Amino acid sequence: LVVQTPETVSYSFIIEHITTQLKHVLCVGPTGTGKTLCVKQKLMSGMDASTYTPLFLTFSAQTSANQTQDILDGKMDKRRKGVYGPPAGKRYQIFVDDMNMPLREVYFAQPPIEILRQWMDHGGWYDRKMYTKSNIIDVMFVGAMGPPGGGRQPVTNRFLRHFNHIAFPELSDASMKLIIGKIF
Repeated sequence: LVVQTPETVSYSFIIEHITTQLKHVLCVGPTGTGKTLCVKQKLMSGMDASTYTPLFLTFSAQTSANQTQDILDGKMDKRRKGVYGPPAGKRYQIFVDDMNMPLREVYFAQPPIEILRQWMDHGGWYDRKMYTKSNIIDVMFVGAMGPPGGGRQPVTNRFLRHFNHIAFPELSDASMKLIIGKIF
């Protein structure tokens, strides 16, 4: 059961318009504000299926850079030598939930975040078996994360600068009453 509130309708509208401009989006807010639900609903049913294909990743404290790269590489088609992407004529919208969950290393790096940042900065990453650069095309990221604390880590500004940020504040009393009223 999905209850549309004025906030979720607004966020969906903003997400759609930013992503159709091929820009990355990051939804930030406390737990229970509807970030994941709003993004998944928009990507699954609110976008042109002939153009966009959603992919979903959920980060945890144990997520590694190798796992992240392997998952994404497994979804890519070879376009030509050294160039990979979604099937021809499509664009991947990759939704990364709990983006700030991976643990920091000794020097504060978060390897799964760094592999995504490498793509954003350089257009791809290096194949770990062939030692060649894989250029990744027609991909856009949508992320969701909570504020740091409670197992969530701060994310580097070098990564965050690539995103258009949407703040999801706590739900208003009117929205809470609307949701509770629809359920009961």
